[in-house]
Amino acid sequence: MRPLIPALALIAALAYGAASAQPAPTAAAVDPPPHNMQGDQQSWIGDPHIHAFYDLTVRAFAHGADKVDETRFHDDAMAIFRDFAVSRHVPPAAMEEHLKLIPGQIVRIARDDPKVLQSYDAFVVALFGPQ
Repeated sequence: MRPLIPALALIAALAYGAASAQPAPTAAAVDPPPHNMQGDQQSWIGDPHIHAFYDLTVRAFAHGADKVDETRFHDDAMAIFRDFAVSRHVPPAAMEEHLKLIPGQIVRIARDDPKVLQSYDAFVVALFGPQ
């Protein structure tokens, strides 16, 4: 099982590094500064929104892996992630873009290894890697 969040953070860091190596744009073309979405992993792990995402995942799998409504799960997860963004003073659309693949990936992980839903700690390992 590969942790999801560190991989996304690496991709974002590489993209930021590549972008920062480019010449400075003119004042008219300047975009808002990039946000560090992840920051301290422990602050994410301890955040009630990530706990809510775990609870949502457990509820989605309550009647079996083959009964998960993936569209609804994705939509509900995105609502949690938007609220999470607001709590972190990050544009919700940016957080949603950053985490858009996570709901589908966690569904596949939980189908392959249902033990990831047995505890929040196991879920954290699936998302962030061993702590």
